Amino acid sequence: MFWVIVVAMAVVVGGAALVALGGGGSLPEAERDRLAVRLPQDRPLSRQDVDGLRLPMALRGYRMDEVDDVLDRLAAELAGRDARIAELEASAVVRGAVEAAPETEAGVEPLPGLEAFAKVVGGSGTEPQDGTEADAEHPADRSGDR
Repeated sequence: MFWVIVVAMAVVVGGAALVALGGGGSLPEAERDRLAVRLPQDRPLSRQDVDGLRLPMALRGYRMDEVDDVLDRLAAELAGRDARIAELEASAVVRGAVEAAPETEAGVEPLPGLEAFAKVVGGSGTEPQDGTEADAEHPADRSGDR
């Protein structure tokens, strides 16, 4: 009786394994899932590109190589933009259009160009608010402003 039970269990386990493996046939090729929408290569990335980015899931989470590629590209574009901003700020300081930013505390990074932007946009506070003196200083033909 013992041997009958052992043989029956072996048949059941073997049958289950055969069914699980597809009845002896091979499994179909795994379908690769890729990014549905690729990042644009012909222009800089925008916020909408990053917001619309959907990274495919793999067995262990996101595909690490695709995440690394996206992060490398974002880092390169941000570094390029930061370099261009620094170049423009340096040329503005050289021309005297904007005062150099004061030194900051160690370990604290201010937003780049924030103070210069506030000075240019908001003015220094000494200019007239109604614009009467400014118009008297610079009488301009406004026909070309349209």
